[in-house]
Order: sequence, then C-alpha cells, then structure tokens
Amino acid sequence: MLTLVLSIFALGLVAPLAARRLPRHAGWVLAAPLLGVTAWLAARIPAVARGEALRQAVDWVPALQVALSFRLDGLGLLFALIVASIGTLIVVYSGGYLKGDPRLGRFLSFMLLFMGSMLGVVLADNVITLFVFWELTSVTSFLLIGFDHEDPRSRRSALQALLVTGGGGLALLAGLVLMAIAGGSWELSELLARGDLFRDHPWYAGILVLVLLGAFTKSAQFPFHFWLPNAMDAPTPVSAFLHSATMVKAGVYLLARLHPALGGTPAWVWTLVAFGGLTALLGGLAAIRQTDLKRLLAYTTVAALGQLVVMAGLGTAYAMQAFVVYLLAHALYKGALFMGVGAIDHETGTRELGALGGLARLMPVTAAAVGLAA
Repeated sequence: MLTLVLSIFALGLVAPLAARRLPRHAGWVLAAPLLGVTAWLAARIPAVARGEALRQAVDWVPALQVALSFRLDGLGLLFALIVASIGTLIVVYSGGYLKGDPRLGRFLSFMLLFMGSMLGVVLADNVITLFVFWELTSVTSFLLIGFDHEDPRSRRSALQALLVTGGGGLALLAGLVLMAIAGGSWELSELLARGDLFRDHPWYAGILVLVLLGAFTKSAQFPFHFWLPNAMDAPTPVSAFLHSATMVKAGVYLLARLHPALGGTPAWVWTLVAFGGLTALLGGLAAIRQTDLKRLLAYTTVAALGQLVVMAGLGTAYAMQAFVVYLLAHALYKGALFMGVGAIDHETGTRELGALGGLARLMPVTAAAVGLAA
C-alpha cells in the first residue's frame, strides 16, 4: 500500500515531462498506471468482503511510536476505489480540457499529488500518518483552486480554503493526539476497538469537539460551508474530483472511521444530526437561487454532504448502509455532472443558465451524459 501511494506521487513528479513530450496524449499516458492502481484495489475486494483486513507498517519515528502504517478494510477500500477510479477518468478528462494549454503538465502534477495524498488519508492506520496526508490534501487543494493564479478571485478562494481546512486540520491533530494518549496507542485500528474507554473518558467532550472541527471544516459543514462554493473558481476537473468525489468527503470518511470509538453518545448523535441537517437545508435552499451551473452543483454538494453527516450521526445499521450507498452514488453522479458542465463551459464560454438553451441539438453526447448522471 505504501508503494501504491508513493507510485502516484512519483507519477505526479514526472507529469510535466509527459506533458512536454506527449502534449496530446499526456492524460491517457498518465491514466494507464492509475488504471493499474484501480485494478490492484479491485482485486482486493474478495478478501475484504470475507472480513480480512490488509495491513502494512514501516517504521518512521520509532522513538515516538510513529509508523507509516496502512490498513485496507471495507470502508478504506470503498474510498480508495472512488479516489483511484474517478481520478483515472479525471486525468484523461483534464488532458482534453486543458489541451494546448502550456500549464497542462503542472496541472496534472498537482492533481496526481492530491490523488496520492487522498489515497494516503483513506488507507492510513497511524494517527500521525493520517494527519500528514490530511494536511497534504489541503496544500494540494490550495494549489489546484488557485491554479489560475493571475486571477485575484482564484487566489482569494484558494487562500480561504487553505485557512479553513488547514485550521481544522490542526484541531484534528490535537484531537487525534488526545485519543492516542487516552487510548494508549497511535494505531487507529487499536483505538477503534476501545470505544467504551473513550465514551467514558473525561476527555471525551474535548476530543469530540476537536475531531468534529477537523471533519466539519473539510466537508464544508455549517458554519464552514462558505468555502466550497467559492472554490468553484478552480478549473472544472478540480471541482469534479476534489469538490464532489473526494476531498470534501474526507470529513465524512473521518466520521465514519471514528464512529466505533466516538459514536453512539447523545453528544455525537445530536451534534451531527443538527449541523448536518442545517447544512443540508442551507445548501438546498441556496442551490435553488443559483444561475451559474458550477455554483448550483457546489451548493447541492454542500446539501449532500450535510445528509451524509446526518446518516453518520444516526449510526444505525440502516443509516450506515444508506451512508455507503449515497456516498458512492453521489461521487459518481456529481463528478459526471461537473464534467458535463465543464464541457458546456469549454464549448460555449459561459455557465450562466440564462445564456444557455437548445444545447441538446448541438451537443447530443454531452446532453445524454448529463441526462444519465442526473
């Protein structure tokens, strides 16, 4: 698993060279190894379905009990497959979207570095390893949102996203360290088996607040929901990958991952249901008023993230099944809709609903794809 993550980082480093040597086909060339990563993960489905969990650990700072440890179980495999499979398609899409742009290599490099970071988040089993990859997703997201750095709006949106998600990440670090001290281990898999210890611990309230700050900022929950629509200044492939399918779901992944340790208490249930429900309501109402297609999709994403937080908060067997199904469905349809909007913007030069009409006759393939996704 470490090799898997490092190989994507290495691919990110060679992306500029691939874009210079093969400007027309860079997306396809870089997508080929990613398809191999997806296939490797898919091949693990039978073992994980039998209840097996794959684990790998490499000493990093032995004196502090910090290891680069990774664990592949059902939840991790679901998220890893979403990251790898949709990431493969987005890399191909990016090659066409930025065709002829001299910045293509840099863009693909940032995208692959983000993908490696996100894969590290969902596979990490050590709390420090998780935090490192968590913050790497914030840094690479900053680079991607501010990709059009000549535009003051892009720079402002990128900085806003970095401050919100990076600040939440520091709160998360404090929460994870307190969990490790209280639970007597730095490995998540061991901490998750000690749920009763945490729920009865005097530090529980503090740990819960710190962890929820990290999760809520990453997944744009009220009152931190404002940064996600503003991040739509990023190129459309970024919106499709980071802001619908992967990064914004890191927060809900964390809630699902830590549910066995922190969930089930009235504080957990009522906090998640209240904030998730309010976020879903605000996102849905704001979406109705939008005339920019990307902002419309952004606000519906905020609403969907709120619904996922509500399901994670309820934590019943049916709620968690619904959580998994809706998580996968949303990643697929919202990623596709963002790419469809990108195609419309690319060909017409606008995303304003009032200026668009009759496109089904001119763009029948895109119309069919958008209709299927919707």
